[in-house]
Amino acid sequence: MSRLSISSVAASCSLFMFTGSIAAHTHADSMSALIAQKSAQSYASTSYASSYLAAPSVKVSTQSTIQRARSPSYSNDSMSSYGNQPALSTTYRYPEMQRQAPTALPAFLSGNYDNVDSEYLPLLSSAETQSSMAAREVVSVARKMALNERTIIKGGCWDYLNAVFNRAGVSRNTIHKGTYAQGPYANSSDIETGDWLYYINHSYNGVEHSGLFVGWVDEHAKQALILSYAGENRREPARYRVYDLSNVYQIMRPSV
Repeated sequence: MSRLSISSVAASCSLFMFTGSIAAHTHADSMSALIAQKSAQSYASTSYASSYLAAPSVKVSTQSTIQRARSPSYSNDSMSSYGNQPALSTTYRYPEMQRQAPTALPAFLSGNYDNVDSEYLPLLSSAETQSSMAAREVVSVARKMALNERTIIKGGCWDYLNAVFNRAGVSRNTIHKGTYAQGPYANSSDIETGDWLYYINHSYNGVEHSGLFVGWVDEHAKQALILSYAGENRREPARYRVYDLSNVYQIMRPSV
């Protein structure tokens, strides 16, 4: 090969290398710009997300109150700045626990009984200690016959209560008088502790029945604690149980 040809080839190689170097630098600059652009976009996206997710902190109130817990509420002033979504109010009121001190029962009610539920003993105690003199005597005699002596009387409910009133030495006054089928039926406010009641026994085929009124378990629902005697051939002592007094058609009240 001639010297001229070698020089031409060398010149061509030098030109190619120079052009390639420029292209490489241009490509590198483009990649750097692209990376910088992506980084800026990523930072902007992260900053926006952070500002969106950074919700203001809320304070939860745990103050006790008798009111029921309220449902979360919304207000026009508490609208979120994103999408007009309502900001949730987290104020919560816990209902206060109602605690009752245990009732100390008197000595005459100490013992285990199968003819009265223990939950009704405080009501029986109140009836015997907080009623009128005549009523207290009737309730006391009835309790002794039923719980302590477990007395059996020949006959039915009328015979048993007649024996209770006679042993208590009290008279009986008719306060309200109606009929089994037509009434008129007494209001709950007409009934007092120690009353001898005649009522429709809704718990047993709607038959006529009579019992000694002790006190209301739920006056609004007409549920009351009654001393009841089944009698006849059952040979069982009287028992205290809850009856529906929706239809009381006669009331006889003890008096001295």
